[in-house]
Amino acid sequence: MAQDVPTLKLLLIGNSNVGKSSLLLRFTDDTFLPQEEVSATIGVDFKVNMMDVDGQTYKLTIWDTAGQERFRTLTSSYYRGAQGVILVYDVSSRETFDALNTWWNEVNTYCSSLDVVKMIVGNKVDKESSRVVTYQEGADLARRLQTLFVECSAKTKIGVEEAFEELVTKIIETPTLWQKKSAPSSSLRVTSGSHESMDNGSSCAC
Repeated sequence: MAQDVPTLKLLLIGNSNVGKSSLLLRFTDDTFLPQEEVSATIGVDFKVNMMDVDGQTYKLTIWDTAGQERFRTLTSSYYRGAQGVILVYDVSSRETFDALNTWWNEVNTYCSSLDVVKMIVGNKVDKESSRVVTYQEGADLARRLQTLFVECSAKTKIGVEEAFEELVTKIIETPTLWQKKSAPSSSLRVTSGSHESMDNGSSCAC
C-alpha cells in the first residue's frame, strides 16, 4: 500500500548553473535540456521518483534549490528533515568548486541531523576539454570531508543514476536516519516511468 512506502528527502545544492536542475531532470525523466533552455530555479522545486532496494520500494522526494544568494534565506528551511544532500559543482568552473566550502557550512548549519548523508558531485564531465577541476581534487575534498564523491554528466547520463543509488543506499544503511532495520546494498533498481536500470557498484570516497 502507498502509505507503507518509506519516503526519503534528498536535497540538491550548489552554485547557479552547475546543472542541478539538469541532474534532477535526467534522473527522474531521463531527459536533458541545453542550459539555455532550462529556467533558473526560483526558490525551490522538487520531483518525486521511486527506487527499489532489495525488494523494498522507497519514495524519493528530491528538492532542487536555487543557487543565487538572494534565495538563501528562503531555501534554508528546506534543509530540515533532509536525509541526503548532494553538493554539486561544475568541473569546468573553479569558482563553483571553491564555493563547496560555503555550501558545506550551510548543510551543517541547517540540517536536522548531524548524520545526514552528504555527496559531492562533479557535473559536466562531458566538457572534458574545458575541465579545470581534476577528478583527484574532487576525490581529495570528499575524503577530507568524509563524504561520498561521484563525477557525472547530466548531458550524457554518465554517473547520474549511480550517484542517486549510492546516496540512497548509504541513507538506508545509516540507522540514525532510518527507523527500520538497515538494508544491505546488494542490488538496486531505479524506476522512472518506463526506464529501469540495474547497478551494483559503489564508489565511496570516505
